[in-house]
Amino acid sequence: MVRLEREFLGRNLIFETGKLAKQASSAVTVRYGDSVVLVTVVISDEPEEDVDFLPLTVDFEDRFYAAGKIPGGFIKREGRPSERAILNARIVDRPIRPLFPEGFFHGVQIIVTTLSTDQENPPELLGLWGASVALCLTSAPFNGPIGSVRVGLVDGEFVFNPLSSQLEEGELDLLVVGTRENIVMIETSAKEIPEDKYIEALHKAIGYIRENISIQEEFIDMARGEVTPVNATIIQPDPELVDFIKRTTYDRINEILRIGKKKERESRMSKEPSELIEKAFQEMGEEGLALKEKFDSNPVMVKIIFKAMEREILERMVLDERIRADNRKFNEVRPISCEVGVLPRTHGSAIFSRGETQVLTVVTLGSKGEEQIIDDLGIEESKRYMHHYNFPPYSVGEIRPLRGPGRREIGHGALAEKALVPVIPEEDAFPYTIRVVSDVLESNGSTSMASTCGSTLALMDAGVPIKAPVAGIAIGLVSRSDDEWVTLTDIQGLEDAYGEMDFKVAGTERGITAVQLDTKRFNGVPIYILEKALEQAKEAREMILERITETIPEPRKTLSPYAPRIISLNVSPDKIGEIIGPGGKVIKKIIEETDAKIDIEQDGRIYIYSQDEASGNVARNRIEEIAKEVEAGQVYEGKITRVTDYGLFVEVLPGKEGLLHVSQMERLKAPINKVFKPGDSVLVKIYEIDNLGRINLTRKGLFPPEKSEKEDTGRFGNQRRKQ
Repeated sequence: MVRLEREFLGRNLIFETGKLAKQASSAVTVRYGDSVVLVTVVISDEPEEDVDFLPLTVDFEDRFYAAGKIPGGFIKREGRPSERAILNARIVDRPIRPLFPEGFFHGVQIIVTTLSTDQENPPELLGLWGASVALCLTSAPFNGPIGSVRVGLVDGEFVFNPLSSQLEEGELDLLVVGTRENIVMIETSAKEIPEDKYIEALHKAIGYIRENISIQEEFIDMARGEVTPVNATIIQPDPELVDFIKRTTYDRINEILRIGKKKERESRMSKEPSELIEKAFQEMGEEGLALKEKFDSNPVMVKIIFKAMEREILERMVLDERIRADNRKFNEVRPISCEVGVLPRTHGSAIFSRGETQVLTVVTLGSKGEEQIIDDLGIEESKRYMHHYNFPPYSVGEIRPLRGPGRREIGHGALAEKALVPVIPEEDAFPYTIRVVSDVLESNGSTSMASTCGSTLALMDAGVPIKAPVAGIAIGLVSRSDDEWVTLTDIQGLEDAYGEMDFKVAGTERGITAVQLDTKRFNGVPIYILEKALEQAKEAREMILERITETIPEPRKTLSPYAPRIISLNVSPDKIGEIIGPGGKVIKKIIEETDAKIDIEQDGRIYIYSQDEASGNVARNRIEEIAKEVEAGQVYEGKITRVTDYGLFVEVLPGKEGLLHVSQMERLKAPINKVFKPGDSVLVKIYEIDNLGRINLTRKGLFPPEKSEKEDTGRFGNQRRKQ
């Protein structure tokens, strides 16, 4: 076993290998604080067949025992990964994938298993460190190690690798992954952080990334001899095929890629190059038979050559000709269209279109009891704001089976959710559960940022008093080197596919709320390029915010007539038991009578949700009556619950019952059970509340003597029968 322990940002960072999972290509255990993960890497001996991409899979396995928990639900074992585990797997996958060379098609599987968590040191950070080290130990062609650090901003000061509890009141949660010089991946949530402060955080993070890489390199040097190296094969394009395909199709593809309309461009791209190649083979006759056989037997190779050629054409267009495929300026946003209130029965709806990207977003308001319960290893137990993102096949003109949400859908939804969370009103001001659903209707680049813009529109249409509108934009990159590059505002699908960066930035007029960076560059992206990208993102964001506020200047003052109405009140926590009643009897009765939803918090907060104001007020009055304190000397119109030989039990307020003894009643001219029945109303006065809280009632002194002599007025204001 090889072990290294070094101090890193106030805690000991421990790497171990050679003890666990020795059948894997490499296995590394990482400990930081009391969080421990096992990272295993298995790489196939031979390249995968029929693939033109790196077949990398990353899985994050959360074990509930790591936090001393037993899974909830009926099946008490871990099943499909939670949303948190999927997002953590993406965090590990995204910075690793671009650091393998083109042509490396060996299957790679990375599994990060959380063995222990103190819920303060996030396992995804340990997973990044472990995956970097484990890949380097295999001798696979991985351009690592890569370091990572988390940055917080607490009370105006940067904190590096803060504890999770420190971030709860902080303004920034920034995860940066990089090489010694450049940045490979960013994941950020923030509370309207200005761009200059954000750039300062990135610069400071680089120093700690280098320190983290130095620790990894020290361990790799110690442990490299203990792991069997991988014999990697990197497939190179066949020069003869490259020359033939370029000679035959380059000019036509160069023409097609300049078509602004996606559907027309893709239609021509799917037909014309293959027609040109077939024609070329026919003209070559027998001389081209060997080449045709090589072409037909290597479809994956052909696909790789075409992709490389298309990337090269885009690079020349942008860097040499200084034009984009749709003739926009480098910092120009595609035409924008905003529409709100598009659906009649939903609580809030909007359509946001940017170029050929179109998203329908719908808001639904619910009760507090409809919050999402979170059953994972994190501290958070529930959340009241949810964003769900759907990407149906018709949005890109494809046919494919409809399944549940994939990792991409979950990741895009989480990013849009992260962008809006800082402006969602506090629960006390707006005690609704809020679900936002974005359905992508048409896709040609940056649907996650379109979903963010659509969410702002739909939330304001629903009357949610958000603190400020939020907009998002994606910035791309085309480069030949760190000295020759161009950043592109609002990338379309072509620029995303063949460009080198997808830098999504969302925020308000005041600052950034969410950032996500993914890159395809083998050596990452220098900070100075990101600074330029942030400048363009801010400019575009401000323009989009203008379009949003032109459509709907502020949240609507009234909710949709189909949204539940909410009444909130506070009672003494001591009264909660009485309001609920034995076995929930009291609260269930109120719900049945009013058809309202009622959520009760332990601190005495009560939320009543109803479809109309009248039924909500009835429920509130009932609860206030129960919560009201009875006082000696007060007169009540009560309801008889039981009749006994020695007196009546009378409910003076809901859930509060007292005894009206026969000695405290006027003289009756018939047996008590003949005069009074359960359910009758009767006027009573509390004359005593004893030291056990028992209520004693009287009717003495409530009526003139001559009236009680003649008749019993058991029902308040209604004359009963003569005796």
